[in-house]
Amino acid sequence: MLKAVILIGGPQKGTRFRPLSFEVPKPLFPVAGVPMIQHHIEACAQVPGMQEILLIGFYQPDEPLTQFLEAAQQEFNLPVRYLQEFAPLGTGGGLYHFRDQILAGSPEAFFVLNADVCSDFPLSAMLEAHRRQRHPFLLLGTTANRTQSLNYGCIVENPQTHEVLHYVEKPSTFISDIINCGIYLFSPEALKPLRDVFQRNQQDGQFSALYASRLYLSRYQDTHPERLAKHTPGGPWIRGNVYIHPTAKVAPSAVLGPNVSIGKGVTVGEGVRLRESIVLHGATLQEHTCVLHSIVGWGSTVGRWARVEGTPSDPNPNDPRARMDSESLFKDGKLLPAITILGCRVRIPAEVLILNSIVLPHKELSRSFTNQIIL
Repeated sequence: MLKAVILIGGPQKGTRFRPLSFEVPKPLFPVAGVPMIQHHIEACAQVPGMQEILLIGFYQPDEPLTQFLEAAQQEFNLPVRYLQEFAPLGTGGGLYHFRDQILAGSPEAFFVLNADVCSDFPLSAMLEAHRRQRHPFLLLGTTANRTQSLNYGCIVENPQTHEVLHYVEKPSTFISDIINCGIYLFSPEALKPLRDVFQRNQQDGQFSALYASRLYLSRYQDTHPERLAKHTPGGPWIRGNVYIHPTAKVAPSAVLGPNVSIGKGVTVGEGVRLRESIVLHGATLQEHTCVLHSIVGWGSTVGRWARVEGTPSDPNPNDPRARMDSESLFKDGKLLPAITILGCRVRIPAEVLILNSIVLPHKELSRSFTNQIIL
C-alpha cells in the first residue's frame, strides 16, 4: 500500500499571495477551475495502491476546507484527512510530528508534495524508480540555468547513480543547475532521521497562479478534455485552453484565451477580451473590457472599456528567458511590474487603465493606476 502527504502550510505563509489569501485559504484557490490542491489529489489518486491522502498544515479546519475534504473523499473514493499542526513545524517537522498517522497500516512508501508546486506529477515514474533501486527517499528534480538556480534548492548528484551528494537551499553562489521540485517519495525508515535531513523554509515561496493555471489547462487536453471550452457557432471565440464554469454567462462576441479560467457565476459582457487570466466567481466584466495577465477577485466589477493588465510572468525554470521573482516588491518607491491582482469586491470604473498593480479588497477606484498597491 501507498500513502501521500500534501503540505499545505498555513495563513502566515505566502504573504505575496495577498490579497487573494484574505478570502480563501491558499490551497483552495481555484486554478484551472478547481482548487489548487485538487490537482495534487487527482495525481495521487491515480497511483495504483494509493490508500490514503493526508493534508498537513496549520490552517483552522473551517467550513470551506471541511467541505472540500468531504467532496474529495467522495469523488476519489479515498480517505482524505487533514492533520492540523499546533504551530508551524516546517516540512520535516510536520512529517515527523505526524509520523504515527503516516505509517499507520505499514505503507510500502509515501509521497510528499508541497501544495504550492504546479507539476504534471510523474508519481508513477517515481514509484517505478524507487522500486528498481530502493533508497530511503527519492527527490524529483529538474534543470535550470545558472541564474535561476539561485532561487531554488540546488542538488549536486552523482551522475552515474543519481544519488544526492549535496543539497543547498537558495544558495548565494552557483552550486548546481539541478533544482528541487518539491515532490518526494519516502520509505518508512526515512522518518527516523528526518528532522536532520530537511530544514526547508517555505515562507518566502511565491505561488504563480497564472503559470499554474496555464500548466493545468494544457494538461486537461489529456486528463480532463471535458473541462475545456470549445468554440461553437454562436458562442464566444475560444483561443487555446480555456475553462468556463457551467454557471458563467459569456457573451457571444467575447474572445477568450489562451490560458483563461472563468469561475462560477461570472458575467462576461459583449466584446470582452481575456487572455492569460483568472476570473473568480461572481465577478463581472462589462462590455469591451480587456483583461490580460491578471486575476480578477471574487465579486469584482470591471467597467466598460476599462483595461486591466499585468506584465507576463513565466517562472518556468527551463526557460532561459523566464523572469525571476524579485527579492523586493518595490524599486524607487514603485511596485515592480508583475501580474495585476484585484482583490474581493473591487470596482473598476469605465475607461481606466489598471497596470501592474495590486488592489486590496472592497476598493472602489475612480482613476487609472500604474505600478502601485492600492490600499
